[in-house]
Formats: sequence, structure tokens, C-alpha cells
Amino acid sequence: MTCSILLDLDGTLIDSYPGILASCLAALRALGHEPDETVDIRGTIGFPLEDVMQILLQSYGDDRVGEAVAAYRQHYGESGLLGSVPYPGIGKSLEEMKQSGLRIYLATSKRAIFASRILDHLKFATYFDGIDGSVPGGELDHKPELLAHILSKHSLSPSHSLMVGDRRHDISGAHAVGMRGLGVLWGYGTRDELETAGADQLVDSPADLARTVLSMVNGKESRG
Repeated sequence: MTCSILLDLDGTLIDSYPGILASCLAALRALGHEPDETVDIRGTIGFPLEDVMQILLQSYGDDRVGEAVAAYRQHYGESGLLGSVPYPGIGKSLEEMKQSGLRIYLATSKRAIFASRILDHLKFATYFDGIDGSVPGGELDHKPELLAHILSKHSLSPSHSLMVGDRRHDISGAHAVGMRGLGVLWGYGTRDELETAGADQLVDSPADLARTVLSMVNGKESRG
């Protein structure tokens, strides 16, 4: 059976921090706040957007999470999504995985429409057999639900699929649906976060991603 790789986007394929920060600040301003432009939100990247906005709004005593999310998405769709750059070596790893015969799917908490535009902009879209993310309504905002949806939609076997991501949500989400989880160490999550989440394996650099993925799907890596 052909093996399938499900890839997170933010912190795994791309450094999207500048664009995400700009859109978060724009959302806070849209609600009438004057945010500190030096605020560091790296620790929340990869969380569902509603969770990020709830955290940012807490210091203002503001509970208008829905309004903040809408303002964020408006700004992100207009300009924020273009503030993303691929990690060095990611393009080559995607090419190597594709050439090896793996089926590659995007599994991101970002809106699917934004993810598609980013991959098109970076000329990565052709590597993917499917691009899936969150949708209006919120039913796919969390990784377990999203991954279950992708497995069902594309008729993938969990035992022949591998989730790759930089946050604990990616690892715990994978395990929740019977998949293994590979943690990457160049994103927004820490080694401790990924190990605590039970990552089956860790990879240090984008240049090593394809080799590590192929060794895992070929059964050469044991749970670490």
C-alpha cells in the first residue's frame, strides 16, 4: 500500500510569523485596542485561531473572540498570508518525497483557502495530492477532527500514514486517529513539547526531513 504523509504548514513548511503577527495586531486594532507591536506570539502559532485570539484578548478583558477572528481573517486574506517564507531545504525535501512515490497531503489549522494560496504563491502546490485545513463553521479547527476528515476524504489508512508537524497538537492529533507523529525541531514548538506529546520520532532540520520520513514509512525507525 502507498504510504501517505500529512504535513502541517505553519512552523513545518513555512515561517509564517511576520504575517500572522501583523494580522493579529490588525485584529486587535479593529476591536479598538492599542496592542504592543513587540508582543511575542510564537508560543501560540499552530493553535486554533480562536484559541490564539482568546489568549490575546485576555489582557484587555475582552471576550469578543468571534469578532477578532473575523478581523484577523480579513487582514490575513488581504496581505498577511504573503508574509510567509519556506524554511531552507523544504522545497527539496518535498521534491524528494514526491519522487519517492509518497502521497502528500497538507493538514493545517489555517483556513484551507489561505493555505492553497500560500502554496500556490510559493510554487509548492504541485507536490500535494490534497490540501486540507479549517473551514467555515469550525468543525475542522482541531487536529483530531481535521486528520480524521483527511483520512476519510482521501481513503487513507492510518497505519500507512504519518503526520509531520512542529506542535503538540500535531502529535496528539495523529495519535488520536491511529497515526504516527513526526515532530520537527525548526518550528514554533520545542523539543520538550514534542517529546511530552509522545512524538514517535524527531527531525532536526528540513534537509533531513525526506530521509527521516522515508526511513519511518519503510519501518526503519522505532518509537523514540
